Amino acid sequence: MKLYSYRSCSTCRKALAWLGAQQLAAEVIDITTQPPTLSELKLALEQLGRKRLLNTSGQSYRALGAAAVAALDDDQLLAALAGDGRLIKRPVLIAADPKGQPRVLTGFKPEEWQALLD
Repeated sequence: MKLYSYRSCSTCRKALAWLGAQQLAAEVIDITTQPPTLSELKLALEQLGRKRLLNTSGQSYRALGAAAVAALDDDQLLAALAGDGRLIKRPVLIAADPKGQPRVLTGFKPEEWQALLD
């Protein structure tokens, strides 16, 4: 299980605390210095769609502008996300579902995380 996180993000800290309380270990990766790979981002886009993948309240997103981001095709969007982890909604959890298939969750909703990790 991988957790792309940002140290200064309160939601990321809540997610890490929750994982600890559940006695679950994850490889924690700083999303700002090592964003998810293109293949991980493609999987996230397929599973979640643009709305759940983009950090629309972040400075990087505001600097680009909503119209510019909306104008990007999927390949351009994935390249932008891979180049700037601050564009990605965080935290990003990548884990296997009960059938062993990789699943991606963004943001921290304990009920979603519990459902995936049970």
